[in-house]
This record gives sequence, structure tokens and C-alpha cells, in this order.
Amino acid sequence: MNKEIDIKDMAPVKASERHVILDALRGFALLGICFANFPEFSLYTFQKPETTEAMPTAEIDKVIRFLQYLFVDGKFYTIFSLLFGIGFSIIISNAAKKGTDGFRIFYRRMIVLAAIGFLHLMFIWSGDILLLLYALLGMLLPLFRHVSDRVLLGTSAVLLLLPILIDWLAGTFGVYRSAPAVRMQQHYCNLYGITEYNFGIWLRDAENYGGVFQFLVQGAWVRLQEFIDGNRYFKVLGLFLLGFYIGRKQIYADLEANRVLLKKTVTYGFLLGLPLSVLYAWSAVNGHPFGTTAHTAIYTASVYPLGFAYVSAICLLYLHGREWRLWRCLAAPGRMALTNYVGQSVWGMVLFYGIGFGLGAGIGLTGTESIAFYVFLVQVAFSALWLSYFRFGPLEWGWRMLTYGKWLKIRK
Repeated sequence: MNKEIDIKDMAPVKASERHVILDALRGFALLGICFANFPEFSLYTFQKPETTEAMPTAEIDKVIRFLQYLFVDGKFYTIFSLLFGIGFSIIISNAAKKGTDGFRIFYRRMIVLAAIGFLHLMFIWSGDILLLLYALLGMLLPLFRHVSDRVLLGTSAVLLLLPILIDWLAGTFGVYRSAPAVRMQQHYCNLYGITEYNFGIWLRDAENYGGVFQFLVQGAWVRLQEFIDGNRYFKVLGLFLLGFYIGRKQIYADLEANRVLLKKTVTYGFLLGLPLSVLYAWSAVNGHPFGTTAHTAIYTASVYPLGFAYVSAICLLYLHGREWRLWRCLAAPGRMALTNYVGQSVWGMVLFYGIGFGLGAGIGLTGTESIAFYVFLVQVAFSALWLSYFRFGPLEWGWRMLTYGKWLKIRK
């Protein structure tokens, strides 16, 4: 029988109750997200072909770009989404053990995360709508808490495959779903004087935050367009449900008992995902020569298996050497995932925009990804240092206090 306990009497998970492998996976995902996002921070993504081809590292940049599509693109948000679903299962499980209503806590967490995501999107980096999307879609997860494992997995599979059908229908009937978002983006570009000629250098030349904010406003509409055309909401929710299933079965809590499953996932994930990721990368750099629907199908058949293989391979490595220092290095930024995720955007703004060092639009992809790696190393060191004195990351601390509605001690 559930006890009626005020939400203020509840508390977040203690450090001793955390699973190192989950934090290490979050840290690994942060590295991949850093590689995925920094080309846009550095404005390399916005440069015209003639500009990028004139850069000193142009030839190796082409190789790096192909490798990015091959090993990075889509794989790491896949990991983050799985971990989000697992996290939901942990919240519900812990609440049930304490005889409390975990859903009020979960919804408050999502509302606060939505607010953080909106502020991040509108005032720091318009290239991200993921936090806001996670919060909004996360609110749907409680609807699936009582469904059977079979229904859970079936729904996940349908959601992950649905974008292929949607793209086929849109192409067949000539439906341009993101047209309203495109019109809004064009409206704000016209309003602020952002043109095709200054688009790639606008942020580098911004002399104050007002100029940056103008670009962020139109950029938010670009991101909305990309999420609509990319059917990201179906993909993310499908991965949430799969993560919820993994959490429900507590696979992460007893990796040894699931070693065979992990080995099979690694084997089949790489055998299927790697060759198809080569095809996906080739399609991406050549402008989708087979058409949008075929590209989406290749994405589905390559990105998810390879992302699942990454997760399983790390779990197997963890079983092989739990004492390795690598896990502590990855777990530290993973415990502060929100702080570090938003922090990467701040680093991008400071390094590449005109209100900072103004390095944007002048660095090739090779240099950009090198900087991304160094930023992640700084985050690893900072996280380890911070957590040696404090219980939570700065944003995690605020997130928890707003969720539980009470002051939480941050110092150890």
C-alpha cells in the first residue's frame, strides 16, 4: 500500500546508489555529442563549398566528414535517448520501493527540463532542441508503464520504422511538412538582414549578444524544420521505450547475467550497422542520390544497430575491467551530463562567435574536431575536480531543487 509522502520529503538518488556503467555511458555519449555539434559551433557547417575547399585542411576534412557520418552521426543521441528511458524506469522503481508516487516527481523533472531546454535553445544555441524535445516526449512515458514487454518493444519498433513510411508518403504526395517553419525562418532572416551571403559569418562578426540572439531566433525555426523533416520525435520516443524496457529488465544492473545478450548485440550490431553506415555516410556526403526515403531506410538500418553495438561493447569492456580508470574518467562528466551538455554550447559560443574569440568560419573540420576533443578533456578534468567537492553538477543541483521543491546540500 502506497504511503502519502509529500514530495518535499523525498530526495534524489544518492551517489552510492548510482550505477557507474550508466554514468560512463553518459560520459561517452557526451564525447560523441561534442564531435557531432562542434562543426556547427565553429560555423564550418554553414560555409559554402568553395570556402571549405579553400581551407588548408580541405582534403583531410573530407575524410573526417565521411568518418563523422560513419561513426558519429545519430549514434550518440541514440545512446542518450536509451539512457533517458532507463532513467525513467529507475525513477519509477525507486519510488515504488519507497511507497511513493514517482510520477509527480517525474513530471516536475520534465517541466523543469523543458524550461532549461527552452532557455538553452533561445539564448545559447539554436542548434539544440533535444532537451526540450526530451522533456515533452518524456511526459508520454508514464502512459506505457503498465503495458507488457511485448507491446513495449513492438511500439518501439513501429516508432523507429515509422519515419520510412512517412518520408515515402510525403514524397509520393508532395507534402512539405516543414513549410510553416521555413516561412518563419525566412521572415526572421528578412527582419534582421540575414542573407545567404552573411549567413555563414553572422555569428563570427557579431559584436554584441543582440546580434547573436537574432541568429538564434531564426536558427530555432531551422532546427524545428530539421526535426519535422527528420521525424526526430518518433525516433526519440521509440528509443525512450526501448530504454524503458532495458530499465524494466534491469539489464544494466546485472551485466554478467546478460553477457550473452551483450555479445550478440555487439556481433550483429557491427555486422549489420558498420557496412550500412558506410553506405549511409556515402549517401550523406553525396546528397542522398537514392532519394530521401531510401536514405531514411539506410539511416534506420545502420545508425540504431551501430549505436546499440557501442553500448553493448562498452558494457562488455566494463565487465572485463571494472577497475580501469577509464570508467571514472567517463563517469565524472556523465554524472554532470546536463551541465556539460549545456557547457559545450557555452564553449562553442566563447570560442567561435564574435562576442568571444571569434574563431568561427576560419577553421576546417579537422581543427574543429580537435578542439571538440580538447573541450571534452577539459570537461572530464573539471567534472572530476568539481565532484571531489560537491555532490551534484551546478545545473543538476538546480534541476533537483526545483524538482523536489526544497534546498539540497551541494557540498560533500
